[in-house]
Amino acid sequence: MKGIWITRLGAGAPGRRLAVKDLFDTQGVRTTYGSAVFANHLPNRTAAAVLALERAGWANVGKSNLHEFAWGITSQNPHYGDVPNPTFPGRTAGGSSGGSAAAIAVGEADLGLGTDSGGSIRIPAACCELAGFKPSFGLVPLDGCFPLAASFDHAGPLAPDVAGCADAMQTLAGIAPAPLDSLGDLALGVAWLEHAAAEVRAGVEEAAARFPKRRELGLPLPEGLFPAFQSEIAEVHRDLFARNRDLYGHNVATKIERALEVTEAEAETARAARERYRAEFEAALDGLDVVIAPTLPILPPTSDRDELEVREEMTLLTFPLNAVGAPALALPCGRSASGLPVSAQLFARPGDDALVLAAGRLLETALGHTARPREERGRE
Repeated sequence: MKGIWITRLGAGAPGRRLAVKDLFDTQGVRTTYGSAVFANHLPNRTAAAVLALERAGWANVGKSNLHEFAWGITSQNPHYGDVPNPTFPGRTAGGSSGGSAAAIAVGEADLGLGTDSGGSIRIPAACCELAGFKPSFGLVPLDGCFPLAASFDHAGPLAPDVAGCADAMQTLAGIAPAPLDSLGDLALGVAWLEHAAAEVRAGVEEAAARFPKRRELGLPLPEGLFPAFQSEIAEVHRDLFARNRDLYGHNVATKIERALEVTEAEAETARAARERYRAEFEAALDGLDVVIAPTLPILPPTSDRDELEVREEMTLLTFPLNAVGAPALALPCGRSASGLPVSAQLFARPGDDALVLAAGRLLETALGHTARPREERGRE
């Protein structure tokens, strides 16, 4: 499908087909980072995460499209085409790892490698009715991946189900789901439902009800952190943008211009706010094993909505987990009355990746969600 791939490498054998977000370098294969600035870029190395998956038997079947430079949550790309949503036509595929999600949804890949700096794995997973896992910060190597905001950046998998994410994490970081027999073994916190639309809230509440031990959690959302994020992006693009301003798309250029206006004093204030939020997050999770919350507070918007209009709302509940570097798993938890996907995210303290994956696998079974057969993906 047009817009999913930037470089198509072949069909591959079903079962081990990998879609690589075109933010990861691949030796001798064009790697654009979603931008016209790197339209003819041929790396001389392959990113560490890609190499690990290839050595485990995954076949890279193509470089998947993305929001330019990974700064966006709709994968509307003026250079290589907007990524479509094969499962829910007319709705955004999400971003920035939208091409990896769409390739799985349409049945052209079995696993996607993506990045997540503010929700860029979990948002496409939610929009395309997939599972997507953002590991703890630093767990999956980012060597050979173009940075967005280095201290917020994470690499991780998208898959038709949690088992696919768990399999990838075993390869990428040696992490397997914790030995867990029942959701009743976990103390669950339920967070951020007050920020969600009614149908989203209902779906997440139903998922939370599968945990016998649960309580509402007064977990605050972070405030004042965004200038720290902008400051890191500005450092990546300051010289590149000055030399190539006309090659940047309007959407990302607008955001970079705003980022370049952030002063060091504003960035330092934001970094201090981030440290306070880390402490608040840790304290709020005291006595709990995992937390469940909506992935998106809204249903996936239509694909023609301007990303600048919807990004703040769509990242409202995903960005906090990047701020603290915690593991977070998005998985389907139902559909709205109009048939649109609802997604829940499970998260825990940094380092508790195995516990989140185990909880996600049990919850997926409890909800009766199974991955659609490969040949059916993309037909809806």
